[in-house]
Amino acid sequence: MTPAEKIIKKCGGVTATAKIAGRTESVVHRWTYPRERGGTGGAIPNAAQIKILEAASRGEIDVRPEDFFVTAYHAPGAAA
Repeated sequence: MTPAEKIIKKCGGVTATAKIAGRTESVVHRWTYPRERGGTGGAIPNAAQIKILEAASRGEIDVRPEDFFVTAYHAPGAAA
């Protein structure tokens, strides 16, 4: 699961994430698209990360800074 997919799930879906991040739903969808398709390859832009983390600091969602990164343990193809 990419960071974008994880964050979208934790926020309650694309619509909720868009509202929290101050973006349109189509922009949030593009976070999940590969770069070859005009997406971000699973990354969330910094400005949206800040908005999401602000909502988390207010207790609106359960998102942590480490949720925005792929770790070796969670990387696709990593041994469990």
